[in-house]
Amino acid sequence: MLLLITLLLTGSMVIAQSKDPVMNNIIKEANENSQLENMAHELTDLIGPRLVGTPQMKNAHDWAVAKYQTWGIDARNEKWGEWRGWERGITHIDMVHPRVKSLEGMQLAWSPSTKGKTVTAEVIIIPDVLDSMAFQKWLPQVKGKLVMISMAQPTGRPEYNWEEYATKESLEKMKKDKEEKNTAWRNRISKTGYNTRNLPAILENAGAAGIITSNWSNGFGVNKIFGANTKKVPTIDIALEDYGMLFRLAESGHQPRISVKADSKELGMVPTFNTVAEIKGTEKPNEYVMLSAHFDSWDGGTGATDNATGTLVMMEAMRILKKFYPNPKRTILVGHWGSEEQGLNGSRAFVEDHPEIIENVQALFNQDNGTGRVANISGQGFLHAYDFMGRWLSAVPADIRRGIETQYPGSPGGGGSDHASFVAAGVPAFMLSSLSWSYGNYTWHTNRDTYDKIVFDDVRSNAILTAILVYMASEDPEKANREKSVLPFNERRNEPGTWPAKRSPTRKGGVD
Repeated sequence: MLLLITLLLTGSMVIAQSKDPVMNNIIKEANENSQLENMAHELTDLIGPRLVGTPQMKNAHDWAVAKYQTWGIDARNEKWGEWRGWERGITHIDMVHPRVKSLEGMQLAWSPSTKGKTVTAEVIIIPDVLDSMAFQKWLPQVKGKLVMISMAQPTGRPEYNWEEYATKESLEKMKKDKEEKNTAWRNRISKTGYNTRNLPAILENAGAAGIITSNWSNGFGVNKIFGANTKKVPTIDIALEDYGMLFRLAESGHQPRISVKADSKELGMVPTFNTVAEIKGTEKPNEYVMLSAHFDSWDGGTGATDNATGTLVMMEAMRILKKFYPNPKRTILVGHWGSEEQGLNGSRAFVEDHPEIIENVQALFNQDNGTGRVANISGQGFLHAYDFMGRWLSAVPADIRRGIETQYPGSPGGGGSDHASFVAAGVPAFMLSSLSWSYGNYTWHTNRDTYDKIVFDDVRSNAILTAILVYMASEDPEKANREKSVLPFNERRNEPGTWPAKRSPTRKGGVD
């Protein structure tokens, strides 16, 4: 009874003892001396979001190297290319007519600033014109105005909220209304002759004072925050609630006016990095087991579940392995990749730059999609993944592997994360895919992706799982078979957009 009470009070995980002392030490250390909470605080609260090309991204790389060194692990920052340097400042957005109200919103990444000034202007909506010719005739009216180019949502409640409380008739009516409004808005944009990606440039060239967007994530008070497509005037994203209010005021003829002050700095082209750390192997130092997680994030929130949680899993696993498995048979490498969000750029560069490592990787384990416990592992199209992954996973205590579904051989690529860079090169690389925890509509690329959304018990479980898989892969006397059972990887991502074409020799990137 005393043991039960102690476990309940400490929140410790109840895990059966293994016969392997290394695994027992991994589990004990993860539960009794976890560094996850402190690392998460430092990475998300102190350093903050890690947009590629920003000073915060470089600060994060330096922090990771220093942290590894305190654990006695060799670490380095490897330059992989250059990117457009940009630094976010303070954004103030206030409605000044027909009444005064501070608005929830922020300047988008890589958006031009207001050059130290406060821009005050009327807010107008993209009109519902007959065709592109009519739009060209209307276009001069944008001069000096702030133009709204996103649809006003008919409801700010997530669909699950309607399903729980609405009548069947009301729910069906809401869905129909939402579908009709989405269709009508797509048609409205299409009739301008442009799309939401190139329309901002047309509007700024016509003299607009700025662009206003609202990219709702289908969760309460949550917007997805991406990059801007303007070069001269600011693009700001306003939260659903305030955006809807402005839209209705403009639509009803009340000519709302807002003031915007957006501070940011252009830093020119800056070097970009991956952070790589290693524990040297003893028997087979030129064979490798890799841990993998992207280090960069969008900067609407602080990148907590995308992808501080994956980063923390790999760092904690490395810390524990160094402590209790300091002399692995194979060299253990971890990669914290830069610019995953812009097309897996950091991991692709590593694959291109290190053929000697790539041809000798035993296995790679990648974690990306949120704070949840690992729930799915695919064989990624490797014909014999069932054999070697089956052996390694079977050694993981049942308490940890319970609930994990596996698909063998699975299909190559997919998942839209950095393991795909390695699968494309023939490496047995596996995505440790997580439970959702409402990742898609509450934290993925949103302004709510913050420390408080991390579920540390699940992250702790993932660190244990990863450390044990790495240990087993390192100890395995056999080298993993790379034979594939399906057609080669086609390089198309599952996230919005596709992989870029092969990088130029200069490896420069940025936002046009």
